[in-house]
Amino acid sequence: MRMSHRATAALAGLLLTGLAASGAARAAAGDDVAEREARWKDLRQSLFGDRAVETAKPLVRMDLPDRANDAALVPLTMTMTDKDRIKGLYLVIDDNPAPLAAHFTFGPAADPEELKLRIRVNTYSNVHAVAETQDGALIQTTQFVKASGGCSAPMGMTDDEAMKGMGDMRLKFADPASGAASPGATDSGKPIAATLMIRHPNFTGLQMNQVSREYTPARYINRISVTYGTQNVFVMEGDISISANPVINFALRPAGKGPVTVVTQDNQGGRWERSFDVPAASH
Repeated sequence: MRMSHRATAALAGLLLTGLAASGAARAAAGDDVAEREARWKDLRQSLFGDRAVETAKPLVRMDLPDRANDAALVPLTMTMTDKDRIKGLYLVIDDNPAPLAAHFTFGPAADPEELKLRIRVNTYSNVHAVAETQDGALIQTTQFVKASGGCSAPMGMTDDEAMKGMGDMRLKFADPASGAASPGATDSGKPIAATLMIRHPNFTGLQMNQVSREYTPARYINRISVTYGTQNVFVMEGDISISANPVINFALRPAGKGPVTVVTQDNQGGRWERSFDVPAASH
């Protein structure tokens, strides 16, 4: 049954009130290790079933602020210490309304040594990066972050303004001449660093428009596919925990031929595609 706009707004309001109350309670007990472990145990079972999730010798190092300056734009760097073993990466923000923020699957054209992106953190929460190895093992890293209201923070503009240019994409490559952000990129076989920027509001469904005073329906990127020629670089399946206007820093192996093609999709059926030429490496 399709709900009216008013009913949808009322439901969003009730959900937001409940989330705020439960978030405040969790924040008050945010340093309770036992509570956080119990939450993760439930999430782990929901996401991975009976598969073991190891903690020894983590394969991912996370760089996150201990306390977020802006809970809607929290910078995250994930460094893979044994990149050739990793075929996928799960990013879980335990106490967000939708805890599974992103699932990356790496292809043969990826150089998965480092990923950078910006996330929303709704309350005091553990953040888990779970690496999946080529042989199917799951190995986790955990960091605790203090934040508040990242998923309900308003955009600070009208919905129309936030959606202007939605789907526009840019892809910047490190300067091969300077080697900036990609040491050794001028040498054959070295990874090529890239920064992907996508125009999209990533509405969470929990944000009140400050002009209309109504809750904006959820509209967020749920899939990004990047290919280099005929080879996959990565696929990211995402949810509302990825910040508005996503920026993703990644690297690809230079052996591919042809353009880098990015296909972005959202939960409302939006689809955008664009191809970018890769600068030739000097020898």
